[in-house]
Amino acid sequence: MDSPRTIRFDIFRFDPQDPQDSPKMVTYEVTEAPGMTVFIALNMLREQQDPSLQFDFVCRAGICGSCAMVINGKPTLACRTLTANYPEGKITLMPLPGFELIGDLSVNTGKFMRELAERLQLWLQPNADVVNIHGLETPMDPEEAAKLYELERCVECGVCVSACATKQMRDTFVGAVGMMKIARFEMDSRDARSADDFYHVIGNQDGVFGCMTLLGCQDTCPKDLPHMQQIAYLRRKMAQTIPDSNRII
Repeated sequence: MDSPRTIRFDIFRFDPQDPQDSPKMVTYEVTEAPGMTVFIALNMLREQQDPSLQFDFVCRAGICGSCAMVINGKPTLACRTLTANYPEGKITLMPLPGFELIGDLSVNTGKFMRELAERLQLWLQPNADVVNIHGLETPMDPEEAAKLYELERCVECGVCVSACATKQMRDTFVGAVGMMKIARFEMDSRDARSADDFYHVIGNQDGVFGCMTLLGCQDTCPKDLPHMQQIAYLRRKMAQTIPDSNRII
């Protein structure tokens, strides 16, 4: 029986709250166990070697999105990445780019998502002027409900944001996560906003017309969400609402 191999981790370390600290890569070694994920290895490192190592996790099951980081150059979830996927036994970990760094591998995705929600008004704006909280919920067609459920599976991990070249070049770009959520409300029959209303939010270079279709979001999404399908859907909707004065003839 083969003896367990040793996995080498090169991990980005930096505490922005410490004026004496500077960015660096620190090397650790862990003995691999069957079924080990990068998340499990990080917990072992923090428990047994370096309690100061910073990274985030909540669910450990690919649902919360908290443990997103760049693993060997690819943004993904640590809890869904097996160390066995790397036959050479060398793994480099970096924090997600495009977000405020908290420390080491921990970034503030929550701040980004909150600001995005406020900017795009990512909440249901119902048809009725007065909402009766004691009334029955408006019935929904099962097919429509299934479409909305598909888009609601987003865990806001930030992977698609970090994998987006447009977002890295232009900070004001809303990214695939913003457009996915806009598509969710555009499809919702209970929402009073029209395609023209959404055009004034994302019908520009910071929205659907700024996407370069490089498929970074589609290729890295840990939930396999149809990002490009929804961006194409919104492009068609937005193109139909472009004012005549702005059309290229």
